Amino acid sequence: MVDESYSRNLPFSKAYNFRDVGGYTGLDGRTVRWRRLFRADSLHRLGEQDAEAFAALGVRTVIDLRRPHEVEKFGRVAEEHGTDYRNLVLRHVDWEEVDHPEDAVHERWLADRYLNFAEDGHEALLESLRVIADPSAAPVVVHCMAGKDRTGTVCALALSLLGVGDEEIAADYALTTEAMRPLTEYLLRTSPESILGNEHMFDSPPEAMLLFLADLRALHGSVEGYAKQIGLTDDEIASMRAHLLNPI
Repeated sequence: MVDESYSRNLPFSKAYNFRDVGGYTGLDGRTVRWRRLFRADSLHRLGEQDAEAFAALGVRTVIDLRRPHEVEKFGRVAEEHGTDYRNLVLRHVDWEEVDHPEDAVHERWLADRYLNFAEDGHEALLESLRVIADPSAAPVVVHCMAGKDRTGTVCALALSLLGVGDEEIAADYALTTEAMRPLTEYLLRTSPESILGNEHMFDSPPEAMLLFLADLRALHGSVEGYAKQIGLTDDEIASMRAHLLNPI
């Protein structure tokens, strides 16, 4: 269930996929706190017209999962926003080098990419979860380029550790499909090479996230087991739950 006391989607002039992940039901029926953890597409586009609305959120920490060449090409969140900027590079196989044959099960293809994040990008996933677990870092915004895949994986892991069910995590992930429409239109105008020929990379079927979470459990016993295996401690998990879940 979702508490609709806050708006999930936060409109900015050129940040198309900025939203709050609060309101979902977690452990012991406790809901995820609003206005503590956000997910977004790249924040380099936040302009002066967005400054007041962004400041009102009180964001302290920005986690940028993009690779150095992406940051160099497009830029980062402006320093004048006054956030603690962390470029936690999530390493992964370049998607353009992975075949996507016509007969591919698309959801399986995407889930395999997320499993690759969990393997090659585990250092950035660990550091991201550690930041999210730290109450002094909140509110936190996690973003990559589109706010779909790398961001979706971090947020899925965090929500799962908070006890949110897979169906709700997958539904949250799937919200990106609608947000991708204006973002895709923007990229076609400004960076068409990132879209053309890569159209299969720009949707968010919930089944892909469900497959990923099931695969992670099959490999590691549980999402919490995976998080501990890559280095997240019991104290950090407890801290995440203490400050991101509302009391009963």
